[in-house]
Amino acid sequence: MKEIMSPLIQASELLGLMKSDDLVIIDASNSKNAKSNYEENHLMGALFVDTNTQLADIKADLSNGGRHPLPKTSDFIRTLSDLGISAESHVVIYDDYGGANAAARMWWMLKSIGHRHAQVLDGGLKEAQRIHFPMSSQRESVKQAVPYEMKNWQLPQAQIEEVEKASLNKNCIIIDVREKARYNGETEPIDLVAGHIPNAINIPFTENMDDNGLFLSQSKLREKYDKVFDQVKSENTIIHCGSGVTACHSLLAITYAGLKIPKLYVGSWSEWSRNNKIIISEVNK
Repeated sequence: MKEIMSPLIQASELLGLMKSDDLVIIDASNSKNAKSNYEENHLMGALFVDTNTQLADIKADLSNGGRHPLPKTSDFIRTLSDLGISAESHVVIYDDYGGANAAARMWWMLKSIGHRHAQVLDGGLKEAQRIHFPMSSQRESVKQAVPYEMKNWQLPQAQIEEVEKASLNKNCIIIDVREKARYNGETEPIDLVAGHIPNAINIPFTENMDDNGLFLSQSKLREKYDKVFDQVKSENTIIHCGSGVTACHSLLAITYAGLKIPKLYVGSWSEWSRNNKIIISEVNK
């Protein structure tokens, strides 16, 4: 049996695994033209996953679950089968934004159904290209996979009702990982209302990375988040972003630091801001 893996893998390490029979590489980029960019140039052997249709179950009414609600576990299991992923697969996920686009979201989803061997490529596509990782524009073949045993989501989540209670409880911490300007209510490029959830503190996910787009060291991340969690238990900590995708980048960073993973509020700001909840804006204070 394999040892428990680090949630991150370096590009040079991945290069050394290319001949492994159980390796499945996934491109989870979700930026504009992500699919066409994948078709033109991707890591050799990588398969594409669509964040909007395979890693989420988007509803017409965004007030119920936000912009990227989780799909049913049965639908995600079907996606894994379509990608040739079985319980024993070693899955490495990357994207074109240093792992902060949707690679960390898929990592969280895999860990949340009990998958043991899932890692995010540190630095993503850019770092792979920097070390001259072999690239391809070919259509990749899918490995035959043993059907995955269906399980419920296992990692902790918070629904909007729990978030509302936490917003009034000083013994809880709500971490908003969006950029500071969105947290402050200075700008809102995606959702309908600007601002943040009461009692939320702002720790932008970008602060998990260095100037080269790589994750900070385990020791630096541990020091960073130890200060935040010093007096609050992980079960009283909720992390969110705009739609439940980039929040997973911070959950990955916390896991990499060796800390217990907090709750993910999947609906995030996109759900909260559409439900007539109290909103704080630094601009209007």
